[in-house]
Amino acid sequence: MTAADRHVLLTPAEMAQADQLTERSGTPSLTLMEAAGRAATAQILRRFGKREVLVLCGPGNNGGDGFVVARQLREAGWPVRVALVGARDRLKGDAAVNAGRWGETGPAELRTTGLIVDALLGAGLDRDVTGDMAKLIDAANGAGVPIVAIDVPSGVDGASGAIRGMAIKADLTVPFFRKKPGHVLMPGRDLCGELVVADIGIPASVLPPIGARVWENGPHLWSIPVPGAAAHKYSRGYCVVVSGAALQTGAARLTATSALRAGAGAVTLIGAEEALLVHAAHVTAVMLKPFATLAEFRDLVGGKVNAVVIGPAAGVSDATRDHVLAVLELAPAAVLDADALSVFKDMPEVLFGAIKARPDRPVVMTPHEGEFERLFGTVDGSKLERTRSAAARSGATVILKGSDTVIAAADGRAAINTNAPASLGTAGSGDVLAGIAGGFLAQGTAGFEAACAAVWIHAEAANQFGRPGLISEDLPDLIPAALAGL
Repeated sequence: MTAADRHVLLTPAEMAQADQLTERSGTPSLTLMEAAGRAATAQILRRFGKREVLVLCGPGNNGGDGFVVARQLREAGWPVRVALVGARDRLKGDAAVNAGRWGETGPAELRTTGLIVDALLGAGLDRDVTGDMAKLIDAANGAGVPIVAIDVPSGVDGASGAIRGMAIKADLTVPFFRKKPGHVLMPGRDLCGELVVADIGIPASVLPPIGARVWENGPHLWSIPVPGAAAHKYSRGYCVVVSGAALQTGAARLTATSALRAGAGAVTLIGAEEALLVHAAHVTAVMLKPFATLAEFRDLVGGKVNAVVIGPAAGVSDATRDHVLAVLELAPAAVLDADALSVFKDMPEVLFGAIKARPDRPVVMTPHEGEFERLFGTVDGSKLERTRSAAARSGATVILKGSDTVIAAADGRAAINTNAPASLGTAGSGDVLAGIAGGFLAQGTAGFEAACAAVWIHAEAANQFGRPGLISEDLPDLIPAALAGL
């Protein structure tokens, strides 16, 4: 089993397939349910002192897990009550067996309980939570006691992280075998509390036939280039960053500095002479080269450069559009950010056609939600589904930014990032991310891997700051510490 296998994310349908494959290999489903309950019980016993527990059970297998937890806590000497939502005679299969092993159920009396176990609904919701179930979830959230959710907090869609009408806000969530996208996508991630993935006897050998291609982002997916002893500045990667106008130079400067800090051996800012005069007062290690015409621009991005970053404060203009198309025609790798995306709002297929004309060349797009909608329009589905759709349509690796940034490659691979602090929501932060991605591309990292690494390192740099007051200018100097921690 690879490190990436340990961090793969399974949709509810894929998790059901994992269960089925395990059963076919000789492990009865009733044994899996017993193991799931035992895993949740172990976490409760580890974290909480003996107290009265109310287990809320729903009508499906999630409720069956709850009956197992109730029985095992009772065997451990805890006072336990079970409330079943729905008719007892509607329980089927393993859930019915474990309800019989437990015994009688009662009302959902919340006033005297010291702990709630949420076993109401599983991850594969197909409708919104309404009526009595919604009222019970609302009451549980307001009870003022810890809540332990089995698999996912009830009401959270395990595939998308969406709240389906009403959802439990858990202090601890215990999924089995692997996390689901809903555990790491917002707002579901906020409702899970602490996540502890439990082993219930499903073997890793079920993963290849499932063929899941979504992971939680981290160093298990990529590696950082390490220069050899004979490396020089150009062999370590040469990155060019396109500057905005004289009064919009800060964004490109953040990008260029970040590309250097990410390991590129040489970085050059190119732009109009009046813009470079502003840059000259601020940069030292970053080189400056002017251009005045499209022909001169083409010479600069078509030379010995390894990667080009264009877009930060570039301006939404015909000139920017021409420059992007020249980069896509000539450069070995490209990062398209901000204005480099928005300028194609009315002609997205022109951009996508230029990307797809050279499918062997990595292109990374870094939109936030507004830029994404301008370029791709309204795309249905979860954030994961929308990003994968955009990557397939454009031919690029797409980074859809946010607190739950999603990275998707055109071939269907995707990763969801989870290490970003809220402090990254500051002006200029995206310009730093574009520079890190450009720096990794310049060093020869493949597109999807460069994008995933850039997103994680960007977030880890912010974590290194570790206190209030982070601004984007702080981030480039924190990149080395993030890299050193790998």
